[in-house]
Amino acid sequence: MKGVFLVLLKKDFKMLISSKFLLFGLGSLLLYSLYIQLVYVNIDQTMYSVYVFDPENRVENASEDLLFLDSYEELQKKILDRYAVGIDATEIQPKIIMTESGIKTADYTRAIYGLSILSSTYDRDTVAEVIGENTREMKRRREITSEFLFFELVAVGFLGLAAILFKEKEMGVIRIHGIMPVSKNLFILSKLVIFLSIDLVFATLLTLINLGVSRGRFVLPGIFIHTLILSLIMALIGLSCALWIRDFRQFSLLYFVLVVFMTTPIFLVAQTGVKWYWVKYHPMYYLFMAIKNAYFGQSQQVPLYYIVSIASIVGMFFVASRLVGQEMTKEG
Repeated sequence: MKGVFLVLLKKDFKMLISSKFLLFGLGSLLLYSLYIQLVYVNIDQTMYSVYVFDPENRVENASEDLLFLDSYEELQKKILDRYAVGIDATEIQPKIIMTESGIKTADYTRAIYGLSILSSTYDRDTVAEVIGENTREMKRRREITSEFLFFELVAVGFLGLAAILFKEKEMGVIRIHGIMPVSKNLFILSKLVIFLSIDLVFATLLTLINLGVSRGRFVLPGIFIHTLILSLIMALIGLSCALWIRDFRQFSLLYFVLVVFMTTPIFLVAQTGVKWYWVKYHPMYYLFMAIKNAYFGQSQQVPLYYIVSIASIVGMFFVASRLVGQEMTKEG
């Protein structure tokens, strides 16, 4: 059995090389890293712009973060972008004016930020206590790296395994396995091992490149656990869908729908601050949050998460095994 499994691994690795999937993964790693290093971390990281109309010069020892305007009309125009914070200092007690953004949490954050900048102007002795070791740049690096890894595991691995299986079906590889004494479970395991290994290597390189070796090596153990879970789930889904659907075009449409459904709500909640309470019923939300928390060194403490994950993997492996058996019987 060990010899058969090694033969299957060798065959799947050759199929992987011929499909150029490794080059695609390397290209993704390079593209993600270049974007993080050259673009994302260099985007203006200042908070909301804070504009002040102060005709009576009531604000003394003004903070460098305050932008003074010459008229109240100009102040009203500046806050129309639903992002800036306005301060009307025409009276003794300055007041915050803003245009609603449609997201209550964002508006609340803007108001608090504007007040903090204004209060720091009057009280120079007030110093905020910094908790944790993450600078704003490192926090952004951890967040965007976790999101890229999640997208890579959900979208690319799912498509890669299915594409290889479709190629095997066209070449008659499954027909050959159907007439040979090859275990269907070993047939599945060989593919899972190959793609899981690639995903772990990808996660390692993406993390070390963008977080640095000194910080990355401490969070990698947690990242490995959740990468393993998500990689196996997506590989088994991709394998089952490729066996269930006969035509690659139909599979591509299903792939598009699944990936949009799996990733779009998660990224909107993560990046825009949109509050969708139904997202707690989205299974991928917990996998995403587990990976994101792992990048911040926080372990998943909920046993139910691991129980459901293991049960899902076992259940999907059983379904994939049944489908492979049916396909081998049909081809053989």
